[in-house]
Amino acid sequence: MRRFLLPLAIFIVLAGFLAVGLRLNPREVPSPLIGKAVPAFRLAQLHAGDKFISPEDMRGKVWLLNVWASWCVSCKQEHPVLIDLNKQNRIAIVGLNYKDERGAAISWLNQHGGDPYLVSAVDADGRVGIDFGVYGVPETFLIDKNGTIRYKHIGPVTVEALKTKILPLAEELARG
Repeated sequence: MRRFLLPLAIFIVLAGFLAVGLRLNPREVPSPLIGKAVPAFRLAQLHAGDKFISPEDMRGKVWLLNVWASWCVSCKQEHPVLIDLNKQNRIAIVGLNYKDERGAAISWLNQHGGDPYLVSAVDADGRVGIDFGVYGVPETFLIDKNGTIRYKHIGPVTVEALKTKILPLAEELARG
């Protein structure tokens, strides 16, 4: 009888961990980069390959870095939300075109309603995405005036996420 107690106890503990894990929201995975400086990069711009973009170009502004790709199914879902946000002119949006081909990315933007980005950087090999801890696209980072990451949104940006979390925090950061 005793020899069954240890396996039973281990099973109960593992079942408890599984039950807790199933209740967690995968979109709320904390990022170790929150509160840290934006990883340094200098990448070619999507629409002007001879020009570059770096976080230093955004210093003094609160901005969003949206990681996207033409091959990303979920990016199509968030694209109209980003187009509308850009029209509101409430926050600058910088794109990070992740592991994509320049021509495919430009065609995708043209086919899906236009370009919501102030500028898009080309991260063809994905190294900058890795520095940001990107493990899937789309992902969006809210960055303050000093170049510090303040929030990470995993998955497509929604109107609800903008209203309840992203824009209120951006407005607070802009005031402070």
